[in-house]
Amino acid sequence: MSGGERKKMTCAEFQEVLPYIFESGGHATEMEHLKSCPICTDLVQDLRYIADQAKLLLPLRDPSPKVWDNIQDSLEREGLVRPQAKAQSAGKKKVAEVGNQVIESSGDRVK
Repeated sequence: MSGGERKKMTCAEFQEVLPYIFESGGHATEMEHLKSCPICTDLVQDLRYIADQAKLLLPLRDPSPKVWDNIQDSLEREGLVRPQAKAQSAGKKKVAEVGNQVIESSGDRVK
């Protein structure tokens, strides 16, 4: 190889630095490989598609209190938490309480 020539990046090298390319945008060598390699181009397109679709899976709002009640009921049926009075408020507060009960029943204490 003469002094002016650069070694071309392989697919394995490209895929090894792929997470950094997504974070930083990549360098000229990586972009050169991407332009010349249909396999890596397809891979990047697939990963971008998956990332875009995953964003659509995020809930737009919190689940209803009924969801938290169902979780509580399931944990009680499985014996993971002690039964509680049904008049308690639902929602995230209840999940925190359930989490504390699971910790207490396992013998671990958070200080």
